[in-house]
Amino acid sequence: MASWDMFRELDNLRREVDEAFRGAGLGQPLGSTFLAPITTRRFPLVNFSEDNGNLYVDALVPGVDPKNIELTVVRNSITIAGERKAFEEQEMELVHRRELGSGRFSRTLELPVDVNPDKISAKCKDGIIQISLGKAEHAIPRKIEIVPANR
Repeated sequence: MASWDMFRELDNLRREVDEAFRGAGLGQPLGSTFLAPITTRRFPLVNFSEDNGNLYVDALVPGVDPKNIELTVVRNSITIAGERKAFEEQEMELVHRRELGSGRFSRTLELPVDVNPDKISAKCKDGIIQISLGKAEHAIPRKIEIVPANR
């Protein structure tokens, strides 16, 4: 079980604020970036889980060519970065909603334990990247047998 780390939480808050302001001034109205729900600001959306020996990250990247995605693992964090190409837009008189974003993206997740860099694999199927990260030996929980003491 991971313990609460105030500095990690502050760093996560800083990242969220940075993400909120990153889109401002890049041709997008401030309201659609800053006031949008968190789920629409963060890309890619992820599921993050673990078992005794591995961490698993499933990242939703629809419409992104896997060749345009870069995975980086440094210490206890993984970064998923890449680029979503712009959609071909039709000439319309009035656009009611435009939510399909394009451009560069990057998302960093803090990992609760150290991972073994030789036990990392990733595959992409149907717009979902499935990443498996093997835990470092020292991070895998071990059951310790208690032996009765001789008196």
